[in-house]
Formats: sequence, C-alpha cells, structure tokens
Amino acid sequence: MSTLYLLHKPYRMLSQFTDSQGRATLADVLNAPGVYAAGRLDYDSEGLLLLSDDGGLIHRIAHPRHKQPKTYWVQLEGRISDEAISLLKQGITLKDGPTQPAKARRLEAPAIPPREPAIDPKRHPSTSWLELTISEGRNRQVRRMTAHVGFPTLRLIRAAIGPWQLGDLAPGEWRKETLHAPQSTKAKRGSSPRRRRTS
Repeated sequence: MSTLYLLHKPYRMLSQFTDSQGRATLADVLNAPGVYAAGRLDYDSEGLLLLSDDGGLIHRIAHPRHKQPKTYWVQLEGRISDEAISLLKQGITLKDGPTQPAKARRLEAPAIPPREPAIDPKRHPSTSWLELTISEGRNRQVRRMTAHVGFPTLRLIRAAIGPWQLGDLAPGEWRKETLHAPQSTKAKRGSSPRRRRTS
C-alpha cells in the first residue's frame, strides 16, 4: 500500500516544507513527516499538489516519461479568441521548442474561492477562463503558452493530475488516499475525510 496526499496549494505558497526567507510553505497546512511532492507548482500558482512518502510512486507520477496529463483552469486577460484556442490545440513554438498539442476549451468561471489578494478589476476589466490540458512539464509552460497567443495568464489553478482531481478541496485543505496497487498510478482505493488547515 502507498499513501497519497492530495493538497490544494494556496496562492503564494512554496511547494516545499522549509524556506529560509520566511515565505509560506507546505508545513503551514500539512503535518506529514517524510512526504515529498510529486512535481511542483510555482509560488504564484494554485491547485492540486500530490505528495507521498513512497519514492517509487512519486517517480511514476512526476517523471516526464509517464506523461501524466495535467489540467489547468486559467484566468486570462481579455476574452480569448477561437484562433488562440486553435493554436493551443495545434501546438505552438516557444523559446525552448515546440509544444505538444494541448486540449483547450473555454470555461465558465469555476466555483472556487476568490484569490487573496484578488485580481484588480480596474486593472483587468475584461477576463476569461480557459481549461488547458498538457502532458509536458516545462518551466512556467502554461503562462508562456497563453502569453504567446496573446492572452496573458492572471490566475493559474491546477485542477487535475492524471486520474486525481482537485475536487472540492479549498485552499490549504487536503485529503489522503490509500493506493492498494502502488505499481499503477491509476489504481486508487479509498480516501480519508479532508482536513482543514489548522494554522
């Protein structure tokens, strides 16, 4: 058996448990000694982060060879065009090379808590939402992709990694799942009730 933690990483929190500069870390919301994150989320990104004390499971989730699809909800500056969505679906060329074709579609504003601090409507009076699924993991890839097609990212939330979904976890909340077939990242059995942050 392997234990997997599904955590909703808040905005402006590091995807690690310590920081010499005093910034918010995972230790502020999760007390689970010996666990490590399977991949990362940028400091200014939010959403699903998977953690485990099973190194093999972490490798199978995070290694690019396994190509776990990752789905993001992206709030964009401006009303995204059909042309921009088509380009994302086809694949675009960034400075570090062409991207693989992505799944992309318009999205109604998801039912999620507002970000703190919130996006200023005076600075960004027109926004839209995009659901984007990619199987790569380049540095700040989603932000670079949307900027490349003319719609900068204002807010970025990871909604799913492979079969695991953010669900109704609020920022700082987590839930625990037990995998009875650790050799497969698709085999899941059971989950414990979610727990709220205590700090």
